[in-house]
Amino acid sequence: MQPKDEVTPRWRVGSGSSLRYGAFVSSLSSITPRAEEKEKVTISPRRAYVAVAVLCYINLLNYAERYTIAGVLPHIQEFFQISDSMAALIQTVFISSFLLLAPLFGYLGDRYNRKHIMIGGLSVWLVTAAGSSFVTESYFWLLMLLRAMVGIGEASYSTIAPTIIGDLFVGTQRSTMILVFYLFIPVGSGLGYITGAGVAAITGDWHWALRITPILGVVGLVLLVFLCPNPPRGAAETHGEGVKVESSYQEDVKYLLKNKSYVWSSLGVTATAFVTGALGFWTPAFLSRARVNLGLQTPCVVEPCDSTDSYIFGAVTVVTGILGACLGSGLSRWFGEKVPNVDPLICAVGLLGAAPCLFIAIFVASASIPTTYVFIFIGELLISLNWAVMADILLYVIVPTRRSTAEALQISVCHLLGDAGSPYLVGVISDAVRNSKPENQGWSFHSLKYSLLVCPFVGILGGLFFLLTSVYITEDRKEAALLVEGPSQTQQDATSEPPIELSNGDKTVNI
Repeated sequence: MQPKDEVTPRWRVGSGSSLRYGAFVSSLSSITPRAEEKEKVTISPRRAYVAVAVLCYINLLNYAERYTIAGVLPHIQEFFQISDSMAALIQTVFISSFLLLAPLFGYLGDRYNRKHIMIGGLSVWLVTAAGSSFVTESYFWLLMLLRAMVGIGEASYSTIAPTIIGDLFVGTQRSTMILVFYLFIPVGSGLGYITGAGVAAITGDWHWALRITPILGVVGLVLLVFLCPNPPRGAAETHGEGVKVESSYQEDVKYLLKNKSYVWSSLGVTATAFVTGALGFWTPAFLSRARVNLGLQTPCVVEPCDSTDSYIFGAVTVVTGILGACLGSGLSRWFGEKVPNVDPLICAVGLLGAAPCLFIAIFVASASIPTTYVFIFIGELLISLNWAVMADILLYVIVPTRRSTAEALQISVCHLLGDAGSPYLVGVISDAVRNSKPENQGWSFHSLKYSLLVCPFVGILGGLFFLLTSVYITEDRKEAALLVEGPSQTQQDATSEPPIELSNGDKTVNI
């Protein structure tokens, strides 16, 4: 029996397979108070905004570090004397460790202190990222090993950081904060190209390009320790109460696989990762070879190589990332009330629209570099519509206690089938095409051109996946809300019937 003067709601997600959305018994259990869990955890709006700023700063560094390699790729190939496929392995081993460990960190993130996990992962990232900058030409294998260990650190952060934002804000505020957080993916990526190429040019040594982000990362680690909270899971939806986890990992996975919106949108995210991974890694090198093919510059045989395209492509990535993410989020808000399934439709339009632009850009590079950049700009702008919207979809179709697991599994799938293999696949195709004819700089360009054609076709496939997501998302969003906000409240909103009252001595609880 409950104490007479206690009617403190405590929101819970049960693990049993018999739990049904909208069941009356669930509404009763969801308001049952527990004496040992009465205390709310209140995080002020100011502290929440500061936390988002810290997470955004670290996210910026994560992606800047990831694409610094691409910014100095011609330098690395010349330094180690490696082929396109071997160069792509640098990114592949990083992404592979990233995707293999993401499920582990997702499991831990749904059950243990998320802040401590991120601190440990970021520490590993700082040490290994800095260590990779001291590799000499005889130890290419060591560079790949250290890049793999960098992936361990990033896996801990990328699976958990969005879920903390999801527990600090709700509704349009959450969408805005997720937009801001994911803006730093293209911004960080673009700065990675620019910083890598710039530092390599200034110092005459590409190794120094890999030392900038670890230095700045130390600042991020200190800020994370002192300024980032660890909010209760589901705190935003339950006014600080939090949602208790009572499920096994196997039950979490079964829940996710039954969520059609999550499955189809994850496949769409995978296609997006495939396209952006391949283009992000190879575009500067492709455009550099295009300039050589057109006679606009000489081939790179000794350092420093011409980094013009790393600068330009980095700037294009930053601008299109900001514009695209803001436009996608704005369209989501504008049409949200009128079109309930607008988010996956925005993602579908982005990928389907980008495909022909990328196709044209790949072929027009043989004739005009400026025209190529115009179509790259449009294609990247359309792809960037998806960044914030894709993340928001996951947060509102999945209950809070399973979001880290959902993020982790989505990351694993999208990297395993997406950007872990796409740079390597493009490199392998390029090598195969190049070896079919005698070696010359012109054929080196054309081989990479033909291999990049896989990107627009995968983009079309991704657009179809998001169209399938739009079929199921409205119902899945309602079901997730039922588990967190309480089925009786949702039913009351739908039917406009008066709430049921439960008497508890001299207290009354509405459900």
